[in-house]
Amino acid sequence: MNVPETRYAKTVDGVHVAYQIVGDGPGDLVFVPYDYSNIEANWELPQYASFVRGLAMHARVLLMDRRGIGASDRGMGATPPTLEARMDDVRAVMDAAGSERAALFGIESGATLCFPFAATHPERVTALIVFGATVAGTVAEDYPWGWTHAEWDPWFERIDQAWGSDAFVRDLVDWLTPSLAADPGYRKIIGRLLRLAASPGDALAHDRMNRDTDVRHVLPTVQAPTLVIHRTDDRVEDIGQGRYIAAHTPGATFLELPGDSHIWPLDEVIPNVASLLRSLREEEAEFDRVLATVLFTDIVGSTQRAAELGDRAWRELLERHHATVRAMLGRFRGTEVDTAGDGFFATFDGPVRAIRCAQAIVEALGQLGLEIRAGCHTGEVATIDGKAGGMGVVIGARVGTLAATSEVLVSQTVKDLVAGSGLMFEDAGEHELKGVPDRWRLYRVAN
Repeated sequence: MNVPETRYAKTVDGVHVAYQIVGDGPGDLVFVPYDYSNIEANWELPQYASFVRGLAMHARVLLMDRRGIGASDRGMGATPPTLEARMDDVRAVMDAAGSERAALFGIESGATLCFPFAATHPERVTALIVFGATVAGTVAEDYPWGWTHAEWDPWFERIDQAWGSDAFVRDLVDWLTPSLAADPGYRKIIGRLLRLAASPGDALAHDRMNRDTDVRHVLPTVQAPTLVIHRTDDRVEDIGQGRYIAAHTPGATFLELPGDSHIWPLDEVIPNVASLLRSLREEEAEFDRVLATVLFTDIVGSTQRAAELGDRAWRELLERHHATVRAMLGRFRGTEVDTAGDGFFATFDGPVRAIRCAQAIVEALGQLGLEIRAGCHTGEVATIDGKAGGMGVVIGARVGTLAATSEVLVSQTVKDLVAGSGLMFEDAGEHELKGVPDRWRLYRVAN
């Protein structure tokens, strides 16, 4: 089994947070773990390895150990870190991994970091997924599913006296994962994982912090699409908590799964996660479509001219061409998208500026002894791999190839949009545009 390299991110308060990167799928997903994790020892657990590998088929997965746990800096100290400080663990990992935006997947108390992070940094969170989650450590009048002090106190005592022992692990596995309680191999791995995740003192400090954490007030402010998953008969965190979370998070989807296991196995939720991530990518692609005017230019007879001048002189002339075109783009507020040889592709937020820019380029390059052709079209432009693309761009390029020497050719759409601008046009007839359905009527700019 290949264990990913463990790296360290540093928070603003100087804590080193261990993280790993698995896969290179589209988009990022940060897995914010349950209470006792060690990102290196976790891989010894087949259920964990299978789940992470499954997620990595649909996203680049960032794994982490929260502060005070596992491979991250230990020692909570007498004063537990603030919620703001703990949230920064997520931010530090995302920054270190070069992730600007990511989906967050929080298990159990990991959700208590995910919700406030999503509410505080909505621009960095594409989606929120929680499983077996809790958002308040202690029971309240309007939250009867938290633990009472009568439940917390014996738990603390058990940690203090028996943490990581065979008896402790046996009881814990029977409670958390009843279906795996009879598997000695599973119990052995869990025991080793607990001891590598935390010492008894660290475990006590961590769970006392969980007892006193309450992020219910944050739920109504979460803007990210949220998927809440909970098992019907979860014996650790009552399903009422999942229902409460979904009901108080705007637009959240609640998925109830059968069974009484608190965590493992989790492979069954991968299709739901994959579906959510896929729908968000499709939604983002749709939102990234904008109405824009595209302009394509290229030098007429460039090959012959280059042969006449020779490499050095042609290169110098081409540099002056590029400088001139860029100056005109700047003047008319165009955005250079691409340059290929002697051609330019630019976008504008209005067709009049695109046409005026094309005319200015024709005139300025004429003084250098260069003749170009130019084509304009206004349509929906999509962002594909960080660049403008889509049918609107294809149409603009095809229009450009049909333009004659020193001619600015435009589509019917452009002509109609600039009515009243004072620009004059001559009918250039109907044309077939390669790879574009139907015939298109084009116009040459006459003034």
